[in-house]
Amino acid sequence: MQMAGGWKGRMTRISEDLDKNLAAACERHWGEAGSVETLRRLTGGASQETWSFDFVTPDGSRHESILRRNVRAEFRNLDAATEFALVAAAERAGVPVPSLRFLLETGDGLGQGYVMERVAGETIPRRILRDVRFADALPKMAAQAGEILARIHAIDVSGITGLPAPPAAVPPARAQLAQLRELSDGFGEPHPTFELTLQWLEESLPDDSRVGLVHGDFRNGNFIVGPDGIRAVLDWELAHLGNPIEDIGWLCVRSWRFGVDRNAVGGFGSVEDLRDAYALAGGRGADAAAIRYWTVYGTLRWGVICQAQVAAHRSGRERSVELAAIGRRICEVEWDLLDLIA
Repeated sequence: MQMAGGWKGRMTRISEDLDKNLAAACERHWGEAGSVETLRRLTGGASQETWSFDFVTPDGSRHESILRRNVRAEFRNLDAATEFALVAAAERAGVPVPSLRFLLETGDGLGQGYVMERVAGETIPRRILRDVRFADALPKMAAQAGEILARIHAIDVSGITGLPAPPAAVPPARAQLAQLRELSDGFGEPHPTFELTLQWLEESLPDDSRVGLVHGDFRNGNFIVGPDGIRAVLDWELAHLGNPIEDIGWLCVRSWRFGVDRNAVGGFGSVEDLRDAYALAGGRGADAAAIRYWTVYGTLRWGVICQAQVAAHRSGRERSVELAAIGRRICEVEWDLLDLIA
């Protein structure tokens, strides 16, 4: 009981400190007095904390908002300022994203991050795929995802600094494959299936050497979904420059189907609907061979991410039941890889 009480007390202090600092930051950036209400921690990924809150001004105006702040730098590519600029560029390009409120500053006492609007909808894939509320949305979502990806891949990022990119004159697939091999080998764990897949990927390297914006984590779970379909794309912290078809392959990874394996795209749609909508919206290069290659790559990438997350737990850097549980999924990835490259 003492342990539980101590934990609850610590969480209460964290919330109280966050409430105070967040209210002060909102007042500073918005230029008006107010208070933070309904502050609560939402489920989130490995690299970010996500908090929902309302900023309420004396006249009763209520700004429904989300705070995103970095908690584990080893699992993200972008600093908050780069991510903020990228989301702003995506909004200008017609990509559905939450409207940005403000970027956190050092004086806010909240670390790296930003505040954005809160978009109504669902993000938990198992609910999206099974709840009757979304029955009409599901058949539309593969085509919506294809159109959104075409818009993302057409974004001009020339004015945005800090995006990871492959070395000059090195095809992005080759550069990313070398990086993945180095990362996996660094854990010192034998995974013969990973090695077999790396060899397959090296022997099947695509000829296309295009470099464009890649969202990096475009999948079911990072969408806000309503009865009308995809309302917003979240979690841009893994964005980078690479082969855009990487995003399509990642969306087709079996892990993001959440048990609805009959639908290869996120558990909700077909590759054909995704590919046709992508091409119609101006995307190119999404032929069957390219999608297969990047699906295999994405599946292996997810396996290596699982390695990284469980390694953070086992090393003591970040003791977390969530990270330990993710590590147990490596065997699922190995099964999927053998099925894909057979």
